Amino acid sequence: MPKHLLGSSLVAAVVVGAVAAGGLAVASSGTGPAVRNATVRYAAPSAGGPGSVTFTAEVRDDSGVRGLKAVAWPARSELDPTEAEMRYVDDATCRPTTDVTSRCTYTLKVTKEEAARLDKGTWYVSALATAEDGGTAFVPRAAVFDLTR
Repeated sequence: MPKHLLGSSLVAAVVVGAVAAGGLAVASSGTGPAVRNATVRYAAPSAGGPGSVTFTAEVRDDSGVRGLKAVAWPARSELDPTEAEMRYVDDATCRPTTDVTSRCTYTLKVTKEEAARLDKGTWYVSALATAEDGGTAFVPRAAVFDLTR
């Protein structure tokens, strides 16, 4: 099963429905990376192909950015991933914008079959940023959105 989303039965799933993108600015202390300007964008699956959920964030650290991991999960499930669990989820694609900042994007593909099995309501995206020097920033609720059908 894919690792990119957590469903209420601990089965990977993907987000479908109308998404009210919530951009939360989250910063860590000066000793580790910072995750900022997080957003979520949704495109529903159609007869032409799968849909997608796209999470984007700016990650900054004085040593540079090694990467970002992300996972979406329904609030109703009370799964609430931990920093340790985030090490096993999918990686975002990070592109440097400066020596110390990267724009990281994580895209999930959503089939019609997956969409039919998802929980309605509030969903969160959790993120784990890693700096080149090994520092980390865990953001349990980097973005929030509502899923409706």
